[in-house]
Amino acid sequence: VQLQASGGGLAQPGGSLSVSCVVSGRLLRINDMGWYRQAPGKRRELVASITSGGDSNYADSVKGRFTISRDNAKNTLYLQMNTLKPEDTAVYYCSADVNSFNSAYEMEAGIYWGQGTQVTVSS
Repeated sequence: VQLQASGGGLAQPGGSLSVSCVVSGRLLRINDMGWYRQAPGKRRELVASITSGGDSNYADSVKGRFTISRDNAKNTLYLQMNTLKPEDTAVYYCSADVNSFNSAYEMEAGIYWGQGTQVTVSS
């Protein structure tokens, strides 16, 4: 199972950015998915999560500004970030709870992470 994140970049305060994450592999089912972030010198924190049915949850710091979504047909997770603040600057990681098949076609379950993508908010 692999998670490939893309997007992010540089935005001014008040601006918008988006990130996406594609899950690939011998997939059986993708359960909960989420976006986390880690700023320099800080612990990784949950930004938002979404169930396979589309129920979402947000950190208080991003409520009303960020929107998490997923396209189950494309195995893709999205995060739309609006009204960005300098404190949103961090490396953003996607995560997925996945049921999959290994090379012996035995079912496995695990939490997988993407490689991280940088989001910088600065004037």
